[in-house]
Amino acid sequence: MTSATRQPETPAAAVPPRLIATDLDGTLLRDDKSVSPRTVAALAAAEEAGIEVFFVTGRPARWMNVVSDHVHGHGLAICGNGAAVVDLHGGPGAHRFVKVRELARENALDAVRLLRDAAPGTVYAVEQTYGFHQEPDYPKLHMEIPDELQPAEKLLSQDGPGAGEPVLKILAFHPTLDPDAFLTLARLALGGIANVTRSSPSALLEISGPGVSKASTLALCCAERGISHEEVVAFGDMPNDVEMLTWAGRSYAMGNAHPDVLAAASGRTVDNNEDGVAVVIERLLAQREDDLA
Repeated sequence: MTSATRQPETPAAAVPPRLIATDLDGTLLRDDKSVSPRTVAALAAAEEAGIEVFFVTGRPARWMNVVSDHVHGHGLAICGNGAAVVDLHGGPGAHRFVKVRELARENALDAVRLLRDAAPGTVYAVEQTYGFHQEPDYPKLHMEIPDELQPAEKLLSQDGPGAGEPVLKILAFHPTLDPDAFLTLARLALGGIANVTRSSPSALLEISGPGVSKASTLALCCAERGISHEEVVAFGDMPNDVEMLTWAGRSYAMGNAHPDVLAAASGRTVDNNEDGVAVVIERLLAQREDDLA
């Protein structure tokens, strides 16, 4: 398996890109959740030049309609922070799960218990391939109405809602803790039973299976295509992007990025509202043309 934590060993500029991996919220999307005409044109130009584009996001598959009109070629996206690879060619509501890296229910239950002990007041939601369930006290943070309102222990039981459906991640919210402090506390409390990250400005954690991340699933997809980490250019803005940015041969933190992302990326671009991803893609394509001239 291709390492998802390795730093590039070859100078990035010497290796032409074969794949662009970009986060969505706070990165490719503007704050109003739109994809600007400039960004649409840049994505299309990259695909036309033979560079694959992968959307790599914490979003569930059912929230991918925002970019489903902009998939080219393979049509695949990595969703749920690496928990699923989804074919978006069918359009909204007709996506197909190509790969699922689930969170085992026993691990999820252990995570709930350990985090409740470490941070009293934590409330949970459960994200599955098609369903979304939450505890009664979990705040309305998402763009949908939950299918079930029950304690997390019931939601994750073997006979709970969606019992035959894989769990992709659990969401843990704390009403008063600092977001970064909550993340550090959770990682210490859960150890190796799950992967913990965050992408929200609030104290909302995303808990996936051990070893499941944007980086590790992107590494699998690249290995299937014979693409090395040195041939990948990645973009992101929040802690759930750090591993991917570290793994990619070239990586760019957005101008609006979290400090950990600024430290992890090999380069920086302007913020999401200024089309920072498009700015870099345009420059890469211009350099490619110069090299071929």
